[in-house]
Amino acid sequence: MFDTGDTAFILICAFLVFIMTLGISFFYGGMVRRKNVGDTMLLCTSVAGLISVLWIVVGYSLVFGSGFSVDGVANAVLGGLDKCFLTGVTIDTAWGTIPEFVWALYQGMFALITVAIISGAIVERMRFSSFLVFIGAWMLIVYCPLAHMVWGGGWIDSVLGAHDFAGGDVVHISSGVSALVLAMILGPRFGNGRLNYQPHNVPFVLLGTLFLWLGWFGFNAGSAGAANGQAGLAFATTNTAAAAAMLAWMACEKLATGKVTLFGACSGAVAGLVAVTPSAGYVDVWASLVIGALVAVVCYFAVSKLKPRMGYDDALDAFGVHGVGGMVGTVLTGVFANPVLGGFAGLLYGDPMQVVRQLGSVLFVVVWAGGLTFVIAKAVERVGHGLRVSHDQEEVGLDMATHGEPSYPAYQGMDLH
Repeated sequence: MFDTGDTAFILICAFLVFIMTLGISFFYGGMVRRKNVGDTMLLCTSVAGLISVLWIVVGYSLVFGSGFSVDGVANAVLGGLDKCFLTGVTIDTAWGTIPEFVWALYQGMFALITVAIISGAIVERMRFSSFLVFIGAWMLIVYCPLAHMVWGGGWIDSVLGAHDFAGGDVVHISSGVSALVLAMILGPRFGNGRLNYQPHNVPFVLLGTLFLWLGWFGFNAGSAGAANGQAGLAFATTNTAAAAAMLAWMACEKLATGKVTLFGACSGAVAGLVAVTPSAGYVDVWASLVIGALVAVVCYFAVSKLKPRMGYDDALDAFGVHGVGGMVGTVLTGVFANPVLGGFAGLLYGDPMQVVRQLGSVLFVVVWAGGLTFVIAKAVERVGHGLRVSHDQEEVGLDMATHGEPSYPAYQGMDLH
């Protein structure tokens, strides 16, 4: 028998996670130049179509199927093909206390936002068609195995013993590292390091941040799988970490530049949301405050110091916020995990080896996502028309050069650089 309260709760959470795709569209769209805002928002939005279809066709089965199991032992890397097109999922099949259809929908929303994050590193220079081919392959080859290894009974959770409540490894580290690798393969935008790429619409960034913050409640609280105390805990830790990180980022800005910016406050909030994701249902609320404050300092350093020093063009800081923030949060899960809350102990509660396990999962995901991203990108580059637009197209802007659709017709031709 289904629990109607749990079912309604996860349906609402699925809706909230879907809103995150809208949020990241505005968040990223506001950060680029006017001539590229439409292309950037379409990169984020298009995943709602492509990934939704792929998830139903084969993605859900690769993560939560059991076709590749042997003698009842779940495969360590992939679930199987027995649930392609949601075969065997009916109105009567359950996942815990909710209909399996609801669980499949909810998990599909995670896949959407994960691939959308990657676009932040490659905006203003990657071919739209090549991006679609890349993210389709990436979702099947990188994301689905990772999701199975963490949430589908695979080896990261069941063998390694590392835990990821809502997506530190699966969502943020995988997308952030992949974004960095893809950005390095593409090379920097023309003028990077010479031109000052200011966000063209900071109110868009704020709007996107608020949508992301709202959606993150469904992202983290819904990962409890039911309307229960752990969901309430995840809700509280999510908000607390975001708030603490926002304040800490603002403090870093004030100390470094003498000024506090709305853009920086938004970046800090997102960093806090990222960092608390792997631990949201496992740590005390006070610990989420510490996690938020710490990650803001680390991510601020990564964005303001590490990126210019290393010279890579992570255009919208997909790696600097999601990749780095996910790593910090995943490791700190091994420090602050309270066994009374999540069923396993971290360093502060008597198990220092949990830090090692969490760090092991981070290193594995970096190698897995980074290595496979390189292979996929090179394959797409070889069989298609390349990954990058021409210099002339980049100068004109991808809104017109790729789509023939200026986002701000009144400004057309006024901001080519």
